[in-house]
Amino acid sequence: MPPIGRRTALKFIAGSVAGGMTWSTLPWARAAAAAPATGSQAGDAVLGIAFDQRMHTRLSAWGKPLTDWQPSEVLLLDGDQIGDFSLSGQQAHDLDDPRHGRGRQVVFTGRAAQGVEKQVAVSWFEALPGLALLQVRYRNLGDAPLSVTGWRSSAHALREAPGGFWSFSGSTHTDRRDWVQPLGEDFDQRNSLAMDSSDYGGGTPVANLWRRDVGLAVGHVEPVPRPLAMPVKRTATGASIAIEGQQPVTLAPGAELVSERTFLAVHRGDFYAPLQQYRQFMAAEGIEGPRPPDSAFAPIWCAWGYERDFTVEQIVDTLPKAQALGFEWAVLDDGWQTNEGDWKIDLKKFPRGDADMRAFTAQVRQHGMRPRLWLAPLAADPGSDVLHDHVDMLLLDKTGAFQTVTWWNALTQCPAYQPVIDFYVALVKKIIGDWGFEGIKLDGQHLNAVAPCYNPAHRHARPEDSVEGLARFWQAIYHAAHEANPEAVVELCPCGTAFAFHNLPATDQYPASDPLSSWQVRSKGKSIKALMGHRSSYAGDHVELSDQRDDFASTVGIGAVISTKFTWPRDTEHPAEPLPPGGFVLTPERETLWRKWVDLYKAHMLPKGEYLGTLYDIGFDRPEAHVIAKDGAQYYTFYAPRFDGQVELRGLSAGRWKVRDLFNARELGVVQGPTARLPASFERSLFLQATPETAA
Repeated sequence: MPPIGRRTALKFIAGSVAGGMTWSTLPWARAAAAAPATGSQAGDAVLGIAFDQRMHTRLSAWGKPLTDWQPSEVLLLDGDQIGDFSLSGQQAHDLDDPRHGRGRQVVFTGRAAQGVEKQVAVSWFEALPGLALLQVRYRNLGDAPLSVTGWRSSAHALREAPGGFWSFSGSTHTDRRDWVQPLGEDFDQRNSLAMDSSDYGGGTPVANLWRRDVGLAVGHVEPVPRPLAMPVKRTATGASIAIEGQQPVTLAPGAELVSERTFLAVHRGDFYAPLQQYRQFMAAEGIEGPRPPDSAFAPIWCAWGYERDFTVEQIVDTLPKAQALGFEWAVLDDGWQTNEGDWKIDLKKFPRGDADMRAFTAQVRQHGMRPRLWLAPLAADPGSDVLHDHVDMLLLDKTGAFQTVTWWNALTQCPAYQPVIDFYVALVKKIIGDWGFEGIKLDGQHLNAVAPCYNPAHRHARPEDSVEGLARFWQAIYHAAHEANPEAVVELCPCGTAFAFHNLPATDQYPASDPLSSWQVRSKGKSIKALMGHRSSYAGDHVELSDQRDDFASTVGIGAVISTKFTWPRDTEHPAEPLPPGGFVLTPERETLWRKWVDLYKAHMLPKGEYLGTLYDIGFDRPEAHVIAKDGAQYYTFYAPRFDGQVELRGLSAGRWKVRDLFNARELGVVQGPTARLPASFERSLFLQATPETAA
């Protein structure tokens, strides 16, 4: 962030949290009034951060050394850095925060030979063991200006261990890579939260590095998106992680630079625990997902199998089959509109316009299903009326250039410009309140994040108004939909991106968003369960996108909502691209399998259970396992291409449990809790239910 004076610093620090004095309010001023602390150590029984005389740090976990001494908080210069500061003192005081409870804060102060003072405020709370909050202030106490390129915090390295390392990245990459992946020999991922390309960017501001016995997570806890980076890298002796802010500034004599509020966490197991802690902290700050309506857990049939050149007759003729199989949502996807931007009804498909759209939703309800409509806001196609008549709506970069949405070859509109907000609020109210749709599917990779906007017509106070205003745009859409119908479902599908956490409060349902594999369905699902909580609605997206185009197990077994885009009785005759072998048509064999999984899904409704994400490590435990507790039973699903051995059922209470293979409808015997081992042989997946033997 740029250099700031004292008054601006006070506004920035205090203004990020509503209310009175909190842990982050004036740590430097509070430190000046606090008594000197003894011992250069901060932390709790889980995570310890020790400072040496150069203000290098060393971490300990559960009382045992974890890392070597490293310059963890440094000021970045052009091709260099200031990492050595002579520690001059530390001040400590207790915290009693209205949002986070009791804790403690220690501020360490030192000065570098280059005339820069560094103060590191380390805070932690009893409610969040193993998680430290950090904020760093750098002040130029020299006589000459200092050119700075940024800062780095929580830079630590873990030593090599058997099995290597895994990583979770909350940042978006244009190639839609896995969020969760092992670290190969040359692994080096910057994990920037800025725009990766014109229409891909943002994410959840958390990165995680773990080995079999321990892991480290970093991130920021600001109430709005920040373009920080969270680099994770393989090294010659292990792997490293950090969080960085890169924005070139010049610090005049007496000027200061204050980092964003960041965190460092230590944990056991995979990324689930630190993501849970991040969610817990941000919920206390007022940012959390809503409690979705029950209809957000109903199975979904989507007409996208017919692609853009669908006919209304094709969709209506498929509704009886979808309803008979147990699907409860019917989604009208891309192709109902004249273009992206105007969002006028295509009169070739709906000749009577509004009247035909109302008739369509009525037909869906007559078949016992709920209608949902696809929409891609903030995109305006070349040739659209809105682009011609309201070019002022566009988001422009600092050179005045447009930002493109590649899939539709469209241009990005600014979410912080009031006419844009008003346009889409009115459209959503019409979709829900007039046409009669009961849900909207907001779709497109450009919906996750936008670039800073320099359009002079918008009169932004700062270019970053667009970046920070995106979450408020989604809130306006969410409120418009729920004002029109309190039970409406707002689905946000930022295709292929890492979901932007700050958009969560305006979302009833997240799908897997164009997964490239069943692994992505499951690993994204575990991430969203951690970030949204047990009652969240995460959908596995069209099963046709999974391995072998039929892997319902990767959705049902993790507690996700099932979805499909099958066609019937035949595929579209005009596909935009060649169809996969066998197409998407519901053959008799597929119909049998689809019906079986829908029946299993509706019989057990695992999305309404409690996902127990800390029992298994998705990186190191084999076979991969997921477990959900619901109505006194525990559901275990194991995944592997092929497995023959023993599976371990963790997290059972003491006593005897009956185990049933749900997919194959066979009893597997009785096991003893709290941890049981069971012989198993399967291909792809094994879906088990364990119930107490005394249960009926």
